[in-house]
Amino acid sequence: MIQQTALAQARSAYRPKLPASLSAASTAKQTPLPTSSDSEIRALFPNTFDLPAVTFEKGSAPAAASAIRVGVILSGGPAPGGHNVIAGLFDAIKSIHPESSLIGFLNGPDGLLTNKGIEIDAKLLESYRNTGGFDIIGSGRTKLESHEDFLKALETAKSRDLTSLVVIGGDDSNSNASKLAEFAKANNAPLCVVGVPKTIDGDLRGEHIETSFGFDTASKVYSDLIGNIQRDAISARKYWHFIKLMGRSASHIALECALQTHPNITLISEEVAERGLTLKQIVDQISDTVAHRAANGEKFGTVLIPEGLIEFVPEMGALIGELNDTLAHHGDAFNVLESLPLKREFVATKLTAAAASLYRSLPDDIANQLILDRDPHGNVQVARIDTQRLLIDLVEARLKEMKAAGTYKASFSPQPHYFGYEGRCAVPSNFDADYTYTLGFTAALLLREGLTGYICSVRGLTKPAADWQAGGIPMAQMMNMERRHGKMVPVIKKALVELNGPAFKEFEKHRASWARETQYAFPGPIQYFGPAEVCDRPTITLELESGKF
Repeated sequence: MIQQTALAQARSAYRPKLPASLSAASTAKQTPLPTSSDSEIRALFPNTFDLPAVTFEKGSAPAAASAIRVGVILSGGPAPGGHNVIAGLFDAIKSIHPESSLIGFLNGPDGLLTNKGIEIDAKLLESYRNTGGFDIIGSGRTKLESHEDFLKALETAKSRDLTSLVVIGGDDSNSNASKLAEFAKANNAPLCVVGVPKTIDGDLRGEHIETSFGFDTASKVYSDLIGNIQRDAISARKYWHFIKLMGRSASHIALECALQTHPNITLISEEVAERGLTLKQIVDQISDTVAHRAANGEKFGTVLIPEGLIEFVPEMGALIGELNDTLAHHGDAFNVLESLPLKREFVATKLTAAAASLYRSLPDDIANQLILDRDPHGNVQVARIDTQRLLIDLVEARLKEMKAAGTYKASFSPQPHYFGYEGRCAVPSNFDADYTYTLGFTAALLLREGLTGYICSVRGLTKPAADWQAGGIPMAQMMNMERRHGKMVPVIKKALVELNGPAFKEFEKHRASWARETQYAFPGPIQYFGPAEVCDRPTITLELESGKF
């Protein structure tokens, strides 16, 4: 049995705040969305594309005529607040009809496909409220994407008399939830499917989804750690810390942590791609900063690196794209090769001349990481590429050249770090505890209305929770076509850092002085008890985007 700490006991007593407009009696207001010209996506989702946006308002909606039987899945990597989504969902369906029930499928979508689940009741749920992790039912990365998968999902739902399914996940999980909703509708199956936006990376967002849950807590956990390291840096005065942060496709975490901690260098993948920066240019930028600071007596510093950086360096991105296609089309021949040198050479012979030359020039360990351990979509698992160590090696080599030329005279003591799992299951901040509970409650109301193919949306998040506006938007309208396993498929578009957006502009305004001078900020740990301006404050990114920073 898990030992209850004093914080856990105090935290269990926290009652998440809900929008004043949200209750079992809330009424649904539908608003037409602008007509989309994306005929390709519309053709793939004819039943769930042209749907209106929904917002919930104070009202006196009648009680449900019958109980709601809901299934819930936690999909993908954990994010702080997942348990509160389930708590909000449970409390809402019980308030809609006291005989409503909730089935949690075990270990993600696989539990739905194999019909392995448990009933979540008040007693079970009580010890998980306001806690981090996904351990109440577990999570998994099995994908619901084939015709057979959808048939199994509908069979499971029918066998358990489920009227509804809530999928708590990121862009891929919600993409597949949208496909399941369309499949059920096309086959006249009475299953309502609703998605909840989850990912600490912060890249499941848009006009109607201001942030995904978990981003607030995770970025604050990482910022606390970065602040601690920076305090050590100005104490020891001799170490350069290269810190890789989660964020495979987008640099939202790195950008938010930079705004919170003011490191000397923060690499933003989207800017690297936009400016077409080469590895050499990135290394020169870091090396010049190291030399400048050393000349001023400061032989220390911090560098923040998004884990997906290497894919955004143009020549590396082109190489990785070719590697993905090569392994998708020649996987069987590749897999029978026994040694890594043979695998590397086999792959190199399938690449264009430029890509092959670059691939052969990489250190063996990086070259190996680029061809091994693919994700479920057949792509490179960039989290496993030691980008921080690659940059350290290249910077060390460049500084040796500068020392030989007389332009650098100091010592260089680098320290690599990777912050990832440290933030995924943290106790959710007040913001995430409130936000996730609201998302779960909203999901229940969408189910009550029979609105399938929707993802929960809560807006106005920089206002007090009482003023938030909850509702939903059709997931299909968030789709675009992307290449997966060598084929074009519909998936929810990842939201990257906008270089013209207020968060990046604020960072851009200060980064030159942060590089030259030591202007570190030390956010400290997440605070759960105290004044609202300390405990309930959202991310700086949200504040900047709403004009309230």
